[in-house]
Amino acid sequence: MNRRFQCAILASAGLFLVSACGGSGGEDASSASSAPQWLAQLSDNSDGKDWPAFGRTYGEQHFSPLSQINADNVGELGLVWAVDLPAGNPATGPIAIDGTVYLASGYSVVRAIDVETGKVKWTYDPEAPQASGVKLRQGWGSRGIAYWNHKVITATQDGRLIALDENTGEPVWTTQTFGKDELRFISGPPRVFDGKVIIGSGGSDSGPVRGLVMTYDADTGEKLWEFYTVPGNPADGFENEAMEMAAKTWAGEWWKYGGGGSVWNAMTYDAVNDQILLGTGNGAPWNHKIRSAGEGDNLFLCSIVALDAKTGKYKWHYQINPGESWDFNASMDMELADLVIDGEPRQVVMTAPKNGFYYVIDRTNGKLISAEPFVEVTWAEGIDIETGRPIEAKGVRYEGGTTTFRPTPLGAHSWMPMAYSPQTGLTYIPAIDLQVTFDDTGVTAENFKWTPKMGLSPGVGYAIGDGGKKVTGWLIAWDPVKQEPRWKLPMDKHLNGGIMATGGNLIFQGRPDGGFSAYNAATGDRLWNFDAKAGVVAPPISYSVNGRQYVTVIAGIGTSAGLFGPMFTEYGIDYHTQKRRVLTFALGGKMTLPDNEPYKAVAFDDADYKENAALASKGEGTFNARCAVCHGTGAIGGGTAPDLRTSAAAADAETFKAVVHDGILVPNGMPQFEELDDKSLNALRQYIRSRAAALRSGKNENNVASTMKATD
Repeated sequence: MNRRFQCAILASAGLFLVSACGGSGGEDASSASSAPQWLAQLSDNSDGKDWPAFGRTYGEQHFSPLSQINADNVGELGLVWAVDLPAGNPATGPIAIDGTVYLASGYSVVRAIDVETGKVKWTYDPEAPQASGVKLRQGWGSRGIAYWNHKVITATQDGRLIALDENTGEPVWTTQTFGKDELRFISGPPRVFDGKVIIGSGGSDSGPVRGLVMTYDADTGEKLWEFYTVPGNPADGFENEAMEMAAKTWAGEWWKYGGGGSVWNAMTYDAVNDQILLGTGNGAPWNHKIRSAGEGDNLFLCSIVALDAKTGKYKWHYQINPGESWDFNASMDMELADLVIDGEPRQVVMTAPKNGFYYVIDRTNGKLISAEPFVEVTWAEGIDIETGRPIEAKGVRYEGGTTTFRPTPLGAHSWMPMAYSPQTGLTYIPAIDLQVTFDDTGVTAENFKWTPKMGLSPGVGYAIGDGGKKVTGWLIAWDPVKQEPRWKLPMDKHLNGGIMATGGNLIFQGRPDGGFSAYNAATGDRLWNFDAKAGVVAPPISYSVNGRQYVTVIAGIGTSAGLFGPMFTEYGIDYHTQKRRVLTFALGGKMTLPDNEPYKAVAFDDADYKENAALASKGEGTFNARCAVCHGTGAIGGGTAPDLRTSAAAADAETFKAVVHDGILVPNGMPQFEELDDKSLNALRQYIRSRAAALRSGKNENNVASTMKATD
């Protein structure tokens, strides 16, 4: 009997076979079992002993079939060990292979930890901040790593791809993926497939970047092929037919702006069809009126693009937002499954991108099957199934200068991965429900300029807020066949952690309030909660060593959460005092964590401060374009970088210049802004001092929307 037909019968009978019917159509069990253990674990049908990739397997489902820890006994789950991490980004996905957990925290500092003892076996520091230069100004370090043939593969902010020996941490090979002067950086995890490793890069928010992925031999580091996601200057010729086709969807002199389309996060390998799927990013700049004279779909922005895995040749695409103009990128995780839809088995790719619609797409040809909103969406009335195009709301392209809509550039779903459980047939989404106002009044193609050296330059001003809603985050169990929620839980805040589903009828997720919880995957009932003593943004993993199932997650706030300091102040999250830890759990674990000292932001002493609103306003533009992404809106830190209202460096002009202009803290991850002259530094310092003064006086310190001006 045809395997997929058999799955359809079982599904209609209400039965679930985790490995047989819920996979993505990857290697079958027999072929997986004949492969080396480490390679077999990358199959969606593997036994789950290891977690060797960001999403565990090629299909990126973030699902473990292990069931020793289950809905009946999860109450007995406890901490077995914890490893403290130094300051730096802790929001990263670990992997686990053959009794060792590997992770890259901070700026791609890789650690290997023995699972049974909790002892650090080795540490490798690529010293990425010192090598990054201006690239240090965007991104926060690594979100994850990969594994292939006894090598741990990491990527760095400055563009290196490095393979490390799994036993010693010594580099086996290193390659530079882009030029020193290119305004790109890497923050996403590399993916491995069929002896290859693929990596993209970011930068579309802050410079004339042209999206690009590169693929290398995973054993040697030799470059195999590359693919640009948007066309370059026609006068230079096109690299392939796909770029020639894409160029017909652009207008004006788009190549002068770069175009965008960065593949900074999502990539999924479809083993059955031997294709790699790319989730491409937003336009550079965001504003379609500037980037492409307001005309054309701008392929392959905000798209899923399928490439032949062996050659990198274009196969098909589906564009989620034609003529993208809101930072609605398609870079959120893409998960593969075989689903029965309208009585027929379909090979699908599923994604819940920023724009708030959940998409189910036929991955054999890129045709849209269905798309429905999973949060409140006001930018569009729906998706036309026949054309695959959104039915945009009137005025949403800010034709009149200003428009307000949901969701926001932060997305209805950010990079924190969702999970798909073949056991329940549901996808679990860490959803965000916020509102944004866009305003490009006075901004034109003629007066637009990129902020020098990777400052945020969207080409439109925007402000993000809750829009009066009390609930800004959800945990949603979504039925991808019926395209409706099975259940949904309100969360106190947005930006809740990545999700893992397991064969024990459980899902695990952390929250910025410090809770790490297990829920019944079928009903949403919370069955277990652990006080991690720090916010949890990173996705958890599960694996087995000597017959014992473990769950590992990394606690600590990092990445884009830092921008939203005003929304997180009640949690007392501070860059300097927050804990960053690798936490590992198993049944019967008894370890406890020490309590934290309560934290409340206290402004630095500034006896010489004098109010100067005009000067502070000038400094605010510079702060929004260059500093807020790490130090928080309104200089209210969210944990990714220090809260500058509490930093005495701004009280002294010479110290401030040494840090900001001279770059004395580059090794710590603080970029150098050598192009800022004394007038700009003085204005920036005045703005920070004004925010500290507001903290001292208690003037609405938490009532600050996330606002970015169009220019600085």
